[in-house]
Amino acid sequence: MIRAGAAYFALVFAAGFLLGLVRVPLLVPQLGERVAELLEMPVMLVVIFFVSRYIVRRFALADHTRRAAGVGLLALALLLMAELALTVAPRGGSIADYIVGRDPVAGSVYLGSLIIYAAMPWLHVRWSKRGSE
Repeated sequence: MIRAGAAYFALVFAAGFLLGLVRVPLLVPQLGERVAELLEMPVMLVVIFFVSRYIVRRFALADHTRRAAGVGLLALALLLMAELALTVAPRGGSIADYIVGRDPVAGSVYLGSLIIYAAMPWLHVRWSKRGSE
């Protein structure tokens, strides 16, 4: 479960990092932070969907609903730690300042995507069980 969660985190984080390399220098100056983040979100949700499906298959989680849920929660914890380390700590502010400073629209969509990210391995297992019935 730990390896699966770490792999899920690493693959999704890498995709987000690469998209950020496009979003920040190219889209933010042209469209603004909110629009750039909102344009990135559907791409990240597609990445989350396919990476999660890959992880469920690669680590044979199809018969393990609880393990799949644990994978998603572990990956979420790793993602939040990475975000805090890379965005909050270098700025020297608090977590509360970071949350309050986010755009209310893009921040809300981001929060929703975190919930989907954490739940997606579990959802893939549930969907695979329904398909086999």
